Amino acid sequence: MRLFIAVQLSSPVKDTLCQAIESLKKRSLQGNFTRRENLHLTLAFLGETARLAAAKRVLDELKLPPPFSLTISGLGRFRREGGDIWWAGAEPNDALSDLATQLMARLERTGFPVEKRPFKPHLTLGRQVVLQGRPEELPPVKMEVDRISLMKSERLAGTLTYTEVYAKVFLPSD
Repeated sequence: MRLFIAVQLSSPVKDTLCQAIESLKKRSLQGNFTRRENLHLTLAFLGETARLAAAKRVLDELKLPPPFSLTISGLGRFRREGGDIWWAGAEPNDALSDLATQLMARLERTGFPVEKRPFKPHLTLGRQVVLQGRPEELPPVKMEVDRISLMKSERLAGTLTYTEVYAKVFLPSD
């Protein structure tokens, strides 16, 4: 099973990101664009694993912050041969960074392979994108983060589909 841990997005954030995707599509010569239902912010990619119970335990053992606000704004790209990866960024956020750091440490202690690059929160909008012209700017949009999700990635009838298999809800601070 192919797994990752993510922050699911609110409908208003998805609305804004879908507008950005449409803007990219209008200006692109080619590209594979993220479907609305697959938009998310990845905290950790676990890859192919049969260790579902261990992944759930990692989430259960996290010391979660109280719910916090996250702002998505700005577009960027990772340059690639054959087309770039375009993404929306998350503004610097200590609670999100601390959560990602804690998550990576627990995953590593549990024997999962972890990314060694610094955490750079972003939301993928399209892959293999070749643009002509500049995309429109992405207006900032906020949401409250109050849970993280263990997600399964699979192809169903030829369509990449992400399904939540487990979630950990943040408790409000007293």
